[in-house]
Amino acid sequence: MTTVSHTSAEIATQPALWARAAALAGQCAGLPKSGERVAVVGCGTSWFIAQAYAVLRERAGQGVTDAFAASEFPGVRDYDRVVALSRSGTTTEVLRLLAEVRGKVATTAITGPPGTPITTAADEIVMLDFADERSVVQTRFATTALALFRAHLGEDLAAAVRDAETAVAWEPDAAFVAAEQFTFLGSSWSAGLAAEAALKMREAAGAWTESYPVMEYRHGPISIAAPNRVTWVFGPVPEGLAEQVAVTGGTFVAGSLDPMAELIRVQKLAVAIAESRGLNPDEPRHLTRSVVLGAS
Repeated sequence: MTTVSHTSAEIATQPALWARAAALAGQCAGLPKSGERVAVVGCGTSWFIAQAYAVLRERAGQGVTDAFAASEFPGVRDYDRVVALSRSGTTTEVLRLLAEVRGKVATTAITGPPGTPITTAADEIVMLDFADERSVVQTRFATTALALFRAHLGEDLAAAVRDAETAVAWEPDAAFVAAEQFTFLGSSWSAGLAAEAALKMREAAGAWTESYPVMEYRHGPISIAAPNRVTWVFGPVPEGLAEQVAVTGGTFVAGSLDPMAELIRVQKLAVAIAESRGLNPDEPRHLTRSVVLGAS
């Protein structure tokens, strides 16, 4: 009997979780108010989600929004709020940052399990415990957090949820699973999701992946394109790019779904590649669920 990985099971729950997050968005007092100057921080996947949200919030006219890896936060500056993303609630860099800014700026943490250190480290807590995960590889928590952000910005996520259902039903063909290399491209808010797609493939499958803003691809990275290599765009495709990749012999994928749903397809592909290589997608090499550093 084939055992379904935690990662696969968690990937499949995303459409329902996005709908639940959208319904929750109006009840979250700690999410940034329109006009606040906001810094969003996280590590790994959470940093890439922060990047996507920062673009969406500014594009919605809600106020200045910057995204930082928690370890690279430049200081309070004139921010009104720091929003920290941490699935585990135990990530050292995030907790250190919240301690440094406490009393200087309002803070909000978005996290999974209750009772973790982050729940007392921030002024406001948004619990997404219904989206927490058993797998080390983060999938549904990240996209559910972004769904929450998008709904809070006033977006109707019905179409995105439908696209997520399409993505969950998709199965990668053998050519994708056997591909040697993947480059993920995005623009505007989908650039962060392209970076997350590449990270997911590296984590779960140990795959050779890269990511870039889509317009930067022709400024050097396209030199890696070749037969049995894939260039995958999240969002709008610049004129002529598909043809230029075709000349290299590489495979070009123009993502047709909502970028969050397109990410689901990559999550599924990462699992398929891992399993084809005899790897356990739930337990990536050298990784743990949370990075907890010793005292310095």
